[in-house]
Amino acid sequence: MAEEKLSYEQARDELTDVVKRLEAGGLTLEESLALWERGEKLSAICEEWLEGARARLAAAMTPPDNGDPTAPAPF
Repeated sequence: MAEEKLSYEQARDELTDVVKRLEAGGLTLEESLALWERGEKLSAICEEWLEGARARLAAAMTPPDNGDPTAPAPF
């Protein structure tokens, strides 16, 4: 299966649905395991998006290395 290209919001919303289904119960063991595995994949996708966002914020907040630590960052 090819790597999924879900947006953060898509993965988060599907993960919410998976959790609701698991919490509702009434599933077979096989169904529960399949949902759990899907939830793990969705969680990893969300984490990748969040790590990328953290990195972008950190890069945006890092002052430029122009030798003048008091110089404002360019916009």
